Amino acid sequence: MRRVFADTLYWVAVFVPGDQWAEAARGVELAGTELVTTEEVLSEFLAAVCAHGEHARRLACRYVREILSDPGVEVTAQSHESFLAGLTLYERRADKQYSLVDCISMNVMRQRRIREILTSDRHFSQEGFAVLLDRRG
Repeated sequence: MRRVFADTLYWVAVFVPGDQWAEAARGVELAGTELVTTEEVLSEFLAAVCAHGEHARRLACRYVREILSDPGVEVTAQSHESFLAGLTLYERRADKQYSLVDCISMNVMRQRRIREILTSDRHFSQEGFAVLLDRRG
């Protein structure tokens, strides 16, 4: 089965009406695909939508609970070890502008041998991953 990592940008794109990446996110063929994400990514998603108001926050919480219970989505739990491993990659890539959440995501992708990611973030392509979202399609 194909496994694809879902980054914060993807979750925001499919959640926020009119998001600039919505069309690209919905245009990726995901039939028969298991999505993988992390609790850190979901935390970042909630932070990204919190400014949209109380109603959006409630919907976002419901959406995250749906993601957590979806058998087609594997959500990797946060741990002290994943934090430290992410911090180590973050330190090693001081010349880049990677976020800590990106570093944790990259580590999870490597551990699970996932090559594709639902994002437009060039940082992942710099690390050799296939970025699936663009506006050229």
